[in-house]
Amino acid sequence: MAVYFQYIEIEPFAPEKEKRLRSLINRAFKILGRPSKGLTLIFTDNKTISLYNTKYLKRPYPTNVIAFPSSEKNYLGDIMISLEKASEEATLYGVNHEKYLLILIFHGFLHLYGYDHEKGLYSPWLMLKNEIKLAKALGYGENEVMNFLKRREYMPAKLAVNVDHVATVREARKTYYPDPVHAAVLAELGGADGIVVHLRLDRRHIKERDVRIIREIIKTKLILEMAIDKDLIKFAKEVKPYQVTLVPERVEEVTTEGGMELEGRVEEVKKVVKELNKVGIKVSLFVNPDEKTLELAKKTGAQIVELHTGMYADAEEEEKKWQEFERLERAAHLAKELGFIVHAGHGLNYENIGPVAAIPEIEEFSIGHSIVSRAIMIGMKEAVKEMKELILRARG
Repeated sequence: MAVYFQYIEIEPFAPEKEKRLRSLINRAFKILGRPSKGLTLIFTDNKTISLYNTKYLKRPYPTNVIAFPSSEKNYLGDIMISLEKASEEATLYGVNHEKYLLILIFHGFLHLYGYDHEKGLYSPWLMLKNEIKLAKALGYGENEVMNFLKRREYMPAKLAVNVDHVATVREARKTYYPDPVHAAVLAELGGADGIVVHLRLDRRHIKERDVRIIREIIKTKLILEMAIDKDLIKFAKEVKPYQVTLVPERVEEVTTEGGMELEGRVEEVKKVVKELNKVGIKVSLFVNPDEKTLELAKKTGAQIVELHTGMYADAEEEEKKWQEFERLERAAHLAKELGFIVHAGHGLNYENIGPVAAIPEIEEFSIGHSIVSRAIMIGMKEAVKEMKELILRARG
């Protein structure tokens, strides 16, 4: 079908450029599995697109792209792009101007099909998914384009629920209840995306029996936290959880007191990561949110980092709290740039989760104590549901 070009207050493209864009758009229809339809590309400046924004969208300022869908059977609609705005943003984001223009064209193209990155929880992620699909299929999947697209991470973060402290209550009386296995099932019913258990060296709460049964019974994924220890590594390889999170551990501590110290230990950790990866287990490192540690973590080959949020959670003074929050923001961005899947956890509760849940690079939160504490009052299923809603709301 025909792709038309219109220019308002700017010079037209050369015929060769129009031909190239027309060809790419026709290929895009095929990549998305949609029937070809006519559409018009309108190129203009900031002043003109501001007038259209004001008139149709009540936004009295220039945007990079506006999409106007059509109700006609064989005509998809119009995509208006401010080349002036596109040039400004391409320079700002460090993306080649020609490639950035193509990103905007396909952004508008998807809008014409009803995709919307400003509404709902999952539609923004689905739109981004298709933008990445188009960029790769059309040969524009270079690092600079992919990094730019992926920085707009719209997928709501997930919640992995730690059931250790259900076992803590059980061990207070050395009896058989409450059972962390039962808690894991209820957590899933409340919306948990995964279950976390920390098998400590002193077995103070979670036992091998708990890990084995939870591994068999849950429908999501099991995350096993553990120190680097040959017997624990052997056990992990036997049980094969979805993920192992390596954490530092001292017998005298009440709870984990900080992230892993990687200085001088990279080769040791790298060996463990390789051993666990070999049997199909993903590996995460629980680390403090600082640049040096993340760069050392990259050398270990781990796929995931879990940023230690304890300093943020424990800060009593408002100024200190926001300093730690900004530190988390910077670390999450760096970790993503280094190629890690980014998780976070420790000390997070119903009052402080909101700001960190809005950090776009963080894909999953590990939360236990506050949920188990809340569950004593209202039940595990409802406690998990409440926390999951807070996380979703932070980005939705």
